[in-house]
Amino acid sequence: MNLEEIIRNKEKVYFIGIKGTGMCALAELLYRAGARVSGSDTADVFYTDAILKDLRIPYFEAFDGAHINDEIPLVIHSAAYSAEGNPEMAEARRRGLPLVKYTDALGAYSALFDSSGIAGVHGKTTTTALTGTLLAAAELPAQVLAGSAVTSFGGRSTISIGNKYFVAETCEYRKHFLSFEPRRVLLTGVESDHQDFFPDYESIRGAFVEYGGRIKSGGELIYCADDAGACETAGIIQKKRNDIKYTEYGFNARGPFKIKNYKTGDGESGFELDGVPHRWTLRVPGRHTVLNSAGALALVKSIADNEGRPFDAAALGKMDAALAAFSGSKRRSEIIGTAGDILFMDDYAHHPTAIKATLAGLKEFYPGRRLVVSFMSHTYSRTAALFEDFAGAFGVAGIVFLHKIYASAREVYNGSVTGAALYEKTKTLRANVYYVDEPLDAVDALKSVLRPGDLFITMGAGDNWKLCVALFKHYRAMES
Repeated sequence: MNLEEIIRNKEKVYFIGIKGTGMCALAELLYRAGARVSGSDTADVFYTDAILKDLRIPYFEAFDGAHINDEIPLVIHSAAYSAEGNPEMAEARRRGLPLVKYTDALGAYSALFDSSGIAGVHGKTTTTALTGTLLAAAELPAQVLAGSAVTSFGGRSTISIGNKYFVAETCEYRKHFLSFEPRRVLLTGVESDHQDFFPDYESIRGAFVEYGGRIKSGGELIYCADDAGACETAGIIQKKRNDIKYTEYGFNARGPFKIKNYKTGDGESGFELDGVPHRWTLRVPGRHTVLNSAGALALVKSIADNEGRPFDAAALGKMDAALAAFSGSKRRSEIIGTAGDILFMDDYAHHPTAIKATLAGLKEFYPGRRLVVSFMSHTYSRTAALFEDFAGAFGVAGIVFLHKIYASAREVYNGSVTGAALYEKTKTLRANVYYVDEPLDAVDALKSVLRPGDLFITMGAGDNWKLCVALFKHYRAMES
């Protein structure tokens, strides 16, 4: 596949699964670069439908081998599909057409730019969103691809300010990020996760070490000094690579991106960095968001220095305003609305560490609100491997509702763990925890416990976000 030639010659690219967040984002980038993009997906409606229609990218809402012909020099497919189960992939294979997985296509696209990959078990989506927001404010010639819709990207997953630099969220699952061609890697954190592929911490750490090893000579590894796994990974890479720069960020960092004078409460956080003469303001909750902001600033500073545009007073002012206006991305402490004096929020946190950090940040940010949590664990393998950690992750919450485990197509249930079992363990550690198998069946129970001043949050990578929406609509209707 010669992606550069396809773009230059304005050839056709067909996306199978085009409504997926990453697929839609890459389709938009290739379309704007000049390729003739089309694709297909199911008839289910996603937020990406509106983006594709706005761009006038044509797509079928069904998979049919008749959609594939020899005039298509490149077919990009979502990892969710295979030639054995998808008729379009099967037809492309029969015709001998180049059939490329999304992550490999993203890697080929990254090779066309000075590229930076943002990686880590937690925080990579928010860090990518923050980086794009700051790059736009600093007017640096970059394109950015995040793993979720971002408000400051106009509700899309991409933002484009130029064609010299490319920043993308890159995923560790099944080592997908090893297709990426980075000059810089920003590493937020490393710990055990995706147990269906990485059986232990050492195996997932090894994947991040491999990724760091792909940084081009003269490039840079930017890593969180507050995360033990990131520090350990950086240390291993440093023993192998003395031809790249190492930059720390965080409360425990050494150097210019050490966070200091951090204060938070009543809906606002402020912090400073040791080597940047400015005080920054955030209106998105959590110490972890301050960490992500520091990492994003370190990456933007690296790109600005490479561009010969050091931060001056004007740039700092614009970036500060952009950071203060930043309102997050979809399913990352996303505010659904306020009704009945209850704040309704949804968050993707699906790992014990992320749950603890998110809830602690919310309690600090909204000290007057009681936290009422709905959590739906994702994948049997992750729940079983981190069972004790999940049970102890809800410490600062006032009330917790647990649900069945949200299954993944990538694993088969073996009967070893259930949502009810997690509930039984959790109730030995704390009071005010309840179990309702199906999230939407918890509506009446939650209406009986929610009170004005509460913050209700749905958490996890499952579909319990529907519970948050249903409750918000109920309380909003009561106001009218």
